[in-house]
Amino acid sequence: MDQYYTAITTALVICIIWCIKISLNPARGTPPLPPGPRGLPILGYLPFLDNNLLHQFADLAQRYGPIYKLYLGNRLCVVINSPSLVKEVVRDQESIFADRDVNIAALAASYGGKDIVFSPLNSEWRTMRKILAREVFSNNSLQGSYNLRKEEVRKAINRVYKDAGKPVHFGELSSRTVLNIIMNLLWGSIVEGEECERVGEEVREVITKLVDLLAKPNISDFFPVLARFDIQGVKKETEGYVQSRERIYDDIIARRRKMSSGEIKRDGKKDLLQVLLELQEKEDPEMPISLRQIKAILMDVVAGGSETSATMIEWVMADLLSNPEVMEKVQKELSEVVGLNSIVEEFHTPKLKYLEAVLKETMRLHPAVPLLVPRSSNKTSVVGGYIVPKGTRVFINIGWIQRDPSIWDSPSEFKPERFLDGNEKYNFSGNNFHYLPFGSGRRICPGLPLAEKMLMYLLASLLHSFEWKLPDGKTVDMSATFGIVLRKTTPLLATPSPRLSEPNLYA
Repeated sequence: MDQYYTAITTALVICIIWCIKISLNPARGTPPLPPGPRGLPILGYLPFLDNNLLHQFADLAQRYGPIYKLYLGNRLCVVINSPSLVKEVVRDQESIFADRDVNIAALAASYGGKDIVFSPLNSEWRTMRKILAREVFSNNSLQGSYNLRKEEVRKAINRVYKDAGKPVHFGELSSRTVLNIIMNLLWGSIVEGEECERVGEEVREVITKLVDLLAKPNISDFFPVLARFDIQGVKKETEGYVQSRERIYDDIIARRRKMSSGEIKRDGKKDLLQVLLELQEKEDPEMPISLRQIKAILMDVVAGGSETSATMIEWVMADLLSNPEVMEKVQKELSEVVGLNSIVEEFHTPKLKYLEAVLKETMRLHPAVPLLVPRSSNKTSVVGGYIVPKGTRVFINIGWIQRDPSIWDSPSEFKPERFLDGNEKYNFSGNNFHYLPFGSGRRICPGLPLAEKMLMYLLASLLHSFEWKLPDGKTVDMSATFGIVLRKTTPLLATPSPRLSEPNLYA
């Protein structure tokens, strides 16, 4: 019997030594895994993560270079930190890295990955993307919906004017305005006036909670074997907010179905919800769409458009209040292009080159989604000379790339002038891999055309209509709270005073 145990022990020792040898010396010709920090058995690098994940990932990029790995629980994660390797992932090998790595909360929020953001790159995704591109984000659609955007911006200007001299919570102002614009585009004629405000607040509360849950660390994501226990209650909490969202959408859709064709159109144009419902009723084999997909599209446009755009507007204002000389240049440009006896129109915005540079510089320093939405490799591949196994979670670290000192001069300084020379080189198209605030490839943000127009128009209107100052004794806290959306840690307060020549310009 002793000999039996001795033999078993010897065999186990030999197996362990062999496994260690293989891991340290892979077969000739087989690329190694990327370098990366050591973790603990079972837990991986999880115990070493801190709250400032963006700075931590930047430190790791400086230490390990353009690509590194870390295990979070039993999940292998690879972080891409250089423009050339980003190109490999999003262009050269896009078919391998086009799918999403969807966590438990995202699955619950997106009907099991049935929306545009989290869906795999399949026929359903292509259909939804095509509908959005044609019905909402095409040039004709954006031009046709200008009056709807203008209406909400003018309401916001009027509200601020009535309370001029009182500090404004800039995040709430931008969030409410952007959300009202988006709801106007989606289902504008269904709820109006005070009811629109009520529904908007309900939607904003639900969407904010869902976005927070998408980024909440969840043990079920790091150890899938534990997912059925939902130890932290993330899935249950997400499903609760999804039910609240469903009640809102079901009510909106039911009202829309009861409306006559004459009630539906605004400015001679159907809103997106009506277009989607008509497509569903036609049962067009070329563009099939289910009620669940309709709700998923509404969710993506509302959540993706409102959270990121509102956050960026608050960051722009924070940067301007921290740099009064830049604020002065922006308002000088507005005075010259628009004039103090006129209001801003969207046709002015292409001429506002300095404001555009300010927006681009803010997006460089504070990208709304600094790690983009994680991707997943659908088969084993090689990136930068390192093997990336099938099922790896892949982060594209634009938060680091857009501050990399080997790419950018004085990378931590707010210098809009860097975007004035060769401005077209740094557009939002995703073709310059040094600068990717909206992503790149087929997974680039689908709402980019609307976001670009909306951000410039709303910023120009607020900055042209008012002088903005910090409340007495206040300074701007530029610290950020990391999540799927990079929010300011401390909400920005700013006090407006009228700037235009006539009171009727605020009507």
